[in-house]
Amino acid sequence: MLFRVALAVAVLVIFVYGLVDVIRTEGRLTRGISKPAWIIVQIVLPVLGALLWLLIGRPRGSAQPRPSYPHPTAPDDDPEFLRNLEARRRSQAEAERLRKLRDDLESKAKEDGGKHQHGTDEHDADGLK
Repeated sequence: MLFRVALAVAVLVIFVYGLVDVIRTEGRLTRGISKPAWIIVQIVLPVLGALLWLLIGRPRGSAQPRPSYPHPTAPDDDPEFLRNLEARRRSQAEAERLRKLRDDLESKAKEDGGKHQHGTDEHDADGLK
């Protein structure tokens, strides 16, 4: 009884592994027959199909990594977006700081009443000039 359960689990594992491997492999890399044909062989002959796939159909050599296809990422997962966001935040903070400085200078100039604009000098009032 235990042997039958173990055999059934082994068959299921081999079948699922082989089928998932066929599906994840690029169609142009399969050997022997086309990718859809390998999927049909896997479904019709679960264990034999998986073994044939692993021995004959699977691409040889794992020297070439699977090509990664660019896919949209969430903004908070994109390092380039985060860098740009940080740079934008810094430039906005700097612009706000400069705006405050300019406003402070303008308000001080208004408080002075334009002493320096009328040609009067502080030294003149003291008689030091």
